[in-house]
Amino acid sequence: MIVNSILLVDGSALSRELMRRQLQENMPGLPIVTASSQIEALQLLEQGQFSLITTALMLPDADGLDLCRRIRLDKRYRYTPIIVISSDADERLIREGYAAGVTDYFDKAQGFTALGQLIKGFLERNTALYGRVLYIEDSRTIATITKKILEQHGLVITHITSAEDGLKLLGMTKREDGGCYDLVITDFYLDGEMTGGDLLYVLRARQRYSQQELPVLVITGNDDAATQAEVFRAGANDFVCKPLVEEVFIARVRSLLLIKHQFDALRTQAADMEYLAVTDVLTGVHNRRYLLDEGQNFLDKSGHGWVAIADLDYFKRVNDNLGHLIGDKVLMAMGKLLNQLFTDGLCARFGGEEFIILLHGDEVPARIEQLRIEVERLKPADVDTTISLGMAAVQDHPDVDLNNLIGLADLALYKAKETGRNRVYLTGADGQFSSVTPSLD
Repeated sequence: MIVNSILLVDGSALSRELMRRQLQENMPGLPIVTASSQIEALQLLEQGQFSLITTALMLPDADGLDLCRRIRLDKRYRYTPIIVISSDADERLIREGYAAGVTDYFDKAQGFTALGQLIKGFLERNTALYGRVLYIEDSRTIATITKKILEQHGLVITHITSAEDGLKLLGMTKREDGGCYDLVITDFYLDGEMTGGDLLYVLRARQRYSQQELPVLVITGNDDAATQAEVFRAGANDFVCKPLVEEVFIARVRSLLLIKHQFDALRTQAADMEYLAVTDVLTGVHNRRYLLDEGQNFLDKSGHGWVAIADLDYFKRVNDNLGHLIGDKVLMAMGKLLNQLFTDGLCARFGGEEFIILLHGDEVPARIEQLRIEVERLKPADVDTTISLGMAAVQDHPDVDLNNLIGLADLALYKAKETGRNRVYLTGADGQFSSVTPSLD
């Protein structure tokens, strides 16, 4: 995925540095390039691709508005936001700015902190024109011209000639993360058994792509009301008519890609919120709520389920003697280790220094013993750390639910503590305890 990048143009080295620092503070990791003159700026614009451009109103070798006009002559930057930064908003800027291609004006008197917030907002609303486009057109001549237009604006194009081939590609790429295409552009009338309308019907009704998840732009030779109604009824987001007018075409493409990118951002945000809702923030394993909601379903997947409960030995001493920050590092290391060792399991922080591990398989006791060994080797924050563990198997207690299995594992945990800690015990079918850990004597 192409990331946003900014070009700052200003004759003052101090102003460039102050702006650069403020933007990096607001948007860490954002690529920022600076130029001291119009000549340098135009060279950089030719060499790279920028998502937003700022310029001073007066440059050492040119007028800022002249630079804006020259930037707009390049098709790649026809819609790129350009912000003029000046402490003198004269009538000429207000009168000529729009015609010169200025998107907005920033008064230096507001301070560079306000500039950083302004530009951050611009980039959130006006991302770079990027994306992967599936283009379906059976006319080689038209396809060649249209592909060139799209590629000039930085888009990655996959061209095919039939709706059938389009469905194959989209079927292969439909994944939980939305597949690899950001936009479909198709002629409404195609050679072959399927038309563009048939393609839309399959995408919307059978493959269940929403208009936000996979926008579709239809190209049609008819602009009558009946055709327009048919295009929208089939599930298109928008349409353009032949012959294509490049500015109108790219404007439609840009608006649909923005819909797609916003949809992806919202989906990512929703996934992040869901992750936070079910994850213990400190340790990175699941939280107690997730364990209680999903634990029983996890155990029911097979008859070879196990419940283990782990307790960090003498953890209170770590907090009391070394401080809670060191204690947090120990817990974080424990969570990381659990996630590494039990990718096939369900690990959760049960409370304090206690963790629950749900697993399947006959080899689970050996794996839990290996966990004990790994913790002893861990030494997080240079702290000698051991754990005691208790276990219970679904096979030994077939009619017992998760809550009571945790209770049985907890009894085995107490047995491990009573016999010296740093060991694993199992509560058997007869209620008796057996050691999983070889003798430590």
